[in-house]
Amino acid sequence: MVLIKMKQLTRGAKVGPYQSYIICATPRCGSTLLCTLLAATGVAGKPNSFFRVQDVSEWAQEWGLPDIKTLSDPAITRRYLAALRVEGTAQTGLFGLRLMAENIVDASNALDQIHPGHPNDHARFEAAFGKTLYLHLSRRDKVAQAVSRLKAEQSGLWHMAPDGSEYERLSPAKPLAYDAKRITRTIAQYRASDAAWQAWFTAQSITPMRLTYEALAAAPLETLRDILHQLGQNPSAADGIVPGVARMTDGTSKDWIARYRLEFPNA
Repeated sequence: MVLIKMKQLTRGAKVGPYQSYIICATPRCGSTLLCTLLAATGVAGKPNSFFRVQDVSEWAQEWGLPDIKTLSDPAITRRYLAALRVEGTAQTGLFGLRLMAENIVDASNALDQIHPGHPNDHARFEAAFGKTLYLHLSRRDKVAQAVSRLKAEQSGLWHMAPDGSEYERLSPAKPLAYDAKRITRTIAQYRASDAAWQAWFTAQSITPMRLTYEALAAAPLETLRDILHQLGQNPSAADGIVPGVARMTDGTSKDWIARYRLEFPNA
């Protein structure tokens, strides 16, 4: 679980066409960078992975709720949803959520306990969070994305701060080792996740705002301004913001990417 630091609110949020947004992502596509950018504006909530099964217990503990592993008890789920709305809104008037494709069912099931009778996921999300903008964040270079995942899993370090310090470590470091089979499996998983998102958008009649890791990494504040504009907020809320996490591509990453492309030129 990543706890996103948020600047002191210095800009007032204005009422826009949306009450919430959902970052629809896959791991290692820049979603943590985007979450920190949006939180830092002070007008766009504080998005995080509130429905990630592995994190539910930690969030519940942080919010003073009973120790839970899953959102299966309607009474606890109601309290959990109330707390996550407060956390994800952060007194800005906009609720932010990050969601991976594998967590759609968990989120929908939890919401259905409190908002039953809706015909589909889209209706359940809007019943819980108001009119929602969907941001589909994907990474075109699946080889680089898979290498980033492999390196993070082995090193235990998932994100670094701009000053080079550790931002998110999930496990002790292990020796780094190139693994073509693992990269191949991860590429297939990411392509399947992208396809799952697209199928879900089609089934839910959702037209998301399309974003890419490549554009976000190259021009983070420009991307942030575009999102704020879509949300009905003043794009100037992005002025002066410094990205909260740094790119982690290094010599090892580049060597593994080049080696894999040489071995699998059609990847």
